[in-house]
Amino acid sequence: MPDSQPRPPEGATADTTALLLRGARLADGRTVDVSISDGLIEAVGTAGSLTAPGARASVSRIELDGYLLLPAPAEPHAHSDTALTAGAGPGPGPATTGSVPDIQRRATEAALLQLGHGATALRSHIRIGDVQGLGAMEAVLQARRSLRGLTDLTTVAVPRLLTGVAGADGLAMLRDAVKMGATVVGGCPDLDPDPTGYTEAVLEVAAEHGCAVDLHTEGDDPARLARLAAMSGGLRPGVAIGPCGGLSRLPHDTAVRAAGRLAAAGVTVICQPQGGCGGVESRGTAPVRLLRTAGVRVAAGSGALRDLANPVGRGDPLEAAYLLASQSGLRPDAAYSAVSSAPREAMGLPEVRVEAGFPAELLAVRGEQLSAVLSLAYSRIVIHRGRVVARTNAVREYCDSTAPSALELPRQGRAGAGP
Repeated sequence: MPDSQPRPPEGATADTTALLLRGARLADGRTVDVSISDGLIEAVGTAGSLTAPGARASVSRIELDGYLLLPAPAEPHAHSDTALTAGAGPGPGPATTGSVPDIQRRATEAALLQLGHGATALRSHIRIGDVQGLGAMEAVLQARRSLRGLTDLTTVAVPRLLTGVAGADGLAMLRDAVKMGATVVGGCPDLDPDPTGYTEAVLEVAAEHGCAVDLHTEGDDPARLARLAAMSGGLRPGVAIGPCGGLSRLPHDTAVRAAGRLAAAGVTVICQPQGGCGGVESRGTAPVRLLRTAGVRVAAGSGALRDLANPVGRGDPLEAAYLLASQSGLRPDAAYSAVSSAPREAMGLPEVRVEAGFPAELLAVRGEQLSAVLSLAYSRIVIHRGRVVARTNAVREYCDSTAPSALELPRQGRAGAGP
């Protein structure tokens, strides 16, 4: 039991129905029962040892034989305003499209898609200024309200310009976005004529309003990245920077020095192994092992979700973890941590463990080992604030060896639960 029991986020409402998860396998190989009440894990015991949580009459029992029970993932870098616009036709880039109701609908659909994959918390970067003004922010904040109780959605206000005459409107709009409800400020300093001035403006607004900071850079200019890290980390702890894919294109020694500066600044790098949210020519995954060796905290996000930047984005944290394991050489446990505990820490969320006293933010995935789950896992049960909020069941059928096709299987033919 931790010394100070974590609590659900401020304003959260846990389900009053208690849960009893029976026969779940943990990543360490144990098979356990887990009782949940009031949004928290009440107890974890050996299989068959626990009864209904508390003294409640309303208890839901879920058999998790054949499932691996994990802390739920969190998505630290989404783009809800542009999500699901890949079929909208050609355009000048990944700009926000549609009316406020349309953006709200797509943002809601995208969040539910990612929730179905297991992400019970979502941080979304929302463009403000230019043509869209604050319309996209208004739409996503409305989506956040409609999703309350299903997933925790926070927004990052992202202006294009913040310096000079052209940036004055962006700076005013950034402050307005925070007053509307954005809890994180950020953007891409590289797109401003004065990247240093842009970063200073973001940090100033963050200090004024007590906001978190999340900045976007490809990181292919080591001197600029070093300045960005030093400014951000030196003035405000807990800053996130990503995706830093350009580090992978630098000479090894240069990348090592840049990683050391990031570690010294105490920033978290949020990489995007699924393709990111920039143009194809700027894509690349940050050198995750090099960064971790240097002591940099690394989390993984999905980036674009079926928009012009990535028309086939999945928004699946397990896919991101799979890519970190298969392409970046991380162990499965480290890869999963990069999409679960690391982003939760970067987003300022309470730690989650499958232990008594911790928030009931959980993902049950069909499979018995983490390596198998990361390889292919469709059947999932998602628990947020102590209640089941999403369930996906997959069934795979094989045809009889004497039948020409599965279509000729009898109704009661062979069927097995898929991954």
